[in-house]
Amino acid sequence: MPITETLQKAWDAADESMKSGEPDKALEILRSEAWDACDNNMQKARTLRYAGDAGTMIGEMNTAGQKRHWQKAHKNYRDALNLDPKDKETRRNMNKLASMMDEKAISLGAGMQLFDEGNPTPLGLVAMLVAGMLLLVSFKVISDWLDDTENPVVTLEFSYMPAGSTERTTALVEIELYEDDAPLHVENFIILAEESRYDFTIFHRIIDGFMIQGGDFENRDGSGGYTGKWFGYCDGKQFDSSNNRYSPETCDQSRWTLPDEADNGQLHRPGALAMAKTSAPNTGSSQFYIVPEDSTPSHLDGVHTVFGMVVSGLDHITAISEVPTGNNDRPIDEVRLVRVTVND
Repeated sequence: MPITETLQKAWDAADESMKSGEPDKALEILRSEAWDACDNNMQKARTLRYAGDAGTMIGEMNTAGQKRHWQKAHKNYRDALNLDPKDKETRRNMNKLASMMDEKAISLGAGMQLFDEGNPTPLGLVAMLVAGMLLLVSFKVISDWLDDTENPVVTLEFSYMPAGSTERTTALVEIELYEDDAPLHVENFIILAEESRYDFTIFHRIIDGFMIQGGDFENRDGSGGYTGKWFGYCDGKQFDSSNNRYSPETCDQSRWTLPDEADNGQLHRPGALAMAKTSAPNTGSSQFYIVPEDSTPSHLDGVHTVFGMVVSGLDHITAISEVPTGNNDRPIDEVRLVRVTVND
């Protein structure tokens, strides 16, 4: 598929910004212009590679935040290779960055790497050996340890323009996911996050004193989105009009939804992460909302599934809830969800 003029201009502008020593500007162009203009995975991969290049450059210029910028850049390269594994330029740039990070003793941001492209690393071989020995010595100890797991935590990177400001703000918000209380919702959210579905989407509906809503990676207006895998529900139903059970083959992917887990005892407190859906049961998919500090929408308890809680950055959620909005509660200046990262 040919590259559109819009996408080529965005790439060229980002490249020019990096050559001019303005990698932050390049990233903004890639997020706000290039990504939306991509028509296929190869174009998305190239955009992510440029984002990795910009992040590498930012890390070189900003030594105080070098670790964070380089880890994000490395993730961009990894995501690019997932979309286009044959891109040699991306692999070269990623390997170069990995060497730079190794010299500075900066981890790659993915925890201890036990496997590299399916093959165990030296650390992986040691880990497997130790695990085997421990298993032989005391299976019960290992089982007890595995049962004592912590909830997963995700980091949401926002870009928004606070009320009364003329400049955009970048904010990081950490959310703990309640894996035991809403396992299917957490699984679905993590799948979509790891597939980069939420990256470069927007929060399309914001109501001050109530909540902020996003997650429509399909249409970006609140009318789209679907689950990361088949959970047995098609538009909230398990059976069609002929009483035949739906399957992934008989239900279009755009109609895949989740079963409700709203009776898990979790309430809509300030900072709550919950699943958006229609008035019908079992219609949650990818859209979600977050409750700001000045809201306690208890009328949603037991109706919408709460599956997480903000543990850091709630002040930014509140600030986002106060941005000016227009028709259909849509922000006048886009509130962008730049990336969702599943923390290891």
